Amino acid sequence: MGRFLQEFKDKVRKKRIKIAVVGLGYVGLPLAVEFARKGFTVLGLDIDKQRLMHIRKRESYITDISDKQIKAVCSSKKFQAVSDFKALKNTDVIIICVPTPLKRKYHPNISYIKQAVRSISRNIKSGVLIILESTTYPGTTEEVILPLLEENNLKHNRDFYLSFSPERIDPGNKRYPVNKIPKIVGGLSPRATELAVSVYENIIDKVVPVSSARAAEFAKLLENTYRLINIGLIDELAMMAHKMKINIWEVIEAAATKPFGFMPFYPGPGVGGHCIPKDPLYLHWKAKHFGFRSRFIKLASDIINYMPEYVAHRVEQALKEKGVELKNSRILVCGAAYKKDVKDLRKSPGIDIIDILQKKSGEVSYFDPLIPYLKLNHIDLKSIRLEARGLKDFDCVIIATDHTGVDYGFILKNSNLIFDTRNVYKGCKDRKIIIL
Repeated sequence: MGRFLQEFKDKVRKKRIKIAVVGLGYVGLPLAVEFARKGFTVLGLDIDKQRLMHIRKRESYITDISDKQIKAVCSSKKFQAVSDFKALKNTDVIIICVPTPLKRKYHPNISYIKQAVRSISRNIKSGVLIILESTTYPGTTEEVILPLLEENNLKHNRDFYLSFSPERIDPGNKRYPVNKIPKIVGGLSPRATELAVSVYENIIDKVVPVSSARAAEFAKLLENTYRLINIGLIDELAMMAHKMKINIWEVIEAAATKPFGFMPFYPGPGVGGHCIPKDPLYLHWKAKHFGFRSRFIKLASDIINYMPEYVAHRVEQALKEKGVELKNSRILVCGAAYKKDVKDLRKSPGIDIIDILQKKSGEVSYFDPLIPYLKLNHIDLKSIRLEARGLKDFDCVIIATDHTGVDYGFILKNSNLIFDTRNVYKGCKDRKIIIL
């Protein structure tokens, strides 16, 4: 066994291993490209035909990877993308980066992981290292994936090695690309951990081994739960501050001058993306199996989920003060993506706001320079053009996402009323601006 470990490490050091990344989304594609950039032969596997078509055309479909990067790794023949799991038979490392949505409001859905693992188990060679990166509840790697892999007469620590290493991608964050974000690794055995560390340390500046896969799984959920609870807290305080006629943004800025014991979090119209809105609910769900009720997670989630409704309520109040009924109003939602400067609609509060306002019979339009159209459920809209005459026709503009390239001065000059959920008009005293 010691000889295998040393031989594996030597192959890694000489970049003679083949790495497969299963799932080429916001997590998998940057990871695959980074390994290929560092000289490893990488196989990307995805069943989404659109993604494979983009890669064949040397085009990127996510914010963090450019067309130039895709073209470079494909031209060097270090990266190719396929849809057939049989291609995994020649790989030494398989990294799973498939989605883990919620089945119902508080129930995790790991069906994509299970499907991927079943297909992987039929197409692996002896000694392969398998790493799960998909966010999930503590115990998944050991309680779900391990039994699935061992169904085909395979044995852990003999035929394969299994680890968990949580993804920490922050879409659109140029300061922290994939190689600059420390990587946590926890295996089902010390050897599995050591093998995973030897792989990741070739592309990640800092790799952090922990004692088990469960610890690594819990660490990821702690990170996101920490953010969920603090955002939920500041959202509640924002609603409280409004009642007291206090500017919550000023309060946060003042509190943040304390050099210790405080970290600023900011209110908003809700939380979107692939992590914060749902990942802590895996922990909430798993805790119930141990007879433990996680009150903080549930409360914070409920507060955050209420924020789009709260924004609609505040807008309705503001319009009433101007003698305009919401059902007869025209409203522009500025920003449909869940986060500034990303083309991502997952769990976007802007979508929820549009949905709520449409149900209240208001005429709703939207503008987003990154999202040309919306076709979700019963929402079927195209992004409008920002023109002076058009802006004057709206009774209210809601700033739901604070994209960098938007001319907010132009919007202010030509709008009748603005509800700012992102503090883009910080310090502006114009009476037409209402802050969250």
